[in-house]
Amino acid sequence: MKALHQLITVSTRGKGTYEITQAVQGVVRQSLVQTGIVTVFIRHTSASLVTYENADPTAREDLHAYFERMVPEGDPNLVHTTEGPDDSTGHLRAVLTHTSETFPIACGSITLGTWQGIFVFEHRKAAHSRVVDIAAIGI
Repeated sequence: MKALHQLITVSTRGKGTYEITQAVQGVVRQSLVQTGIVTVFIRHTSASLVTYENADPTAREDLHAYFERMVPEGDPNLVHTTEGPDDSTGHLRAVLTHTSETFPIACGSITLGTWQGIFVFEHRKAAHSRVVDIAAIGI
């Protein structure tokens, strides 16, 4: 059995998606796991992880626009606004997505579909440093 755990820091420039597929694949390569799983976990409540299309950036533009419509800032019904109008909305958007993802490892690589990538989804307007745990385990 082999296992490797690493942290990566993702610097965001505000709302949007930031691809981390290659960083996750790098941890898998370092682990020497040929068959197993890799888990990816983001340590934040106003950012999340998504597996999404990475070929055409307009697909991510649609994702961003959809979340702006689904959880708009300035909703007068939201009371948790201590850090600004994107405080509660950031938390709500994160809970609608994932803070953890698990992927199979086969032949020493993450098993993803042809157009799939792994992204940090930043839900706040300001730039942040987001910490992501990556753990690979297997044989």
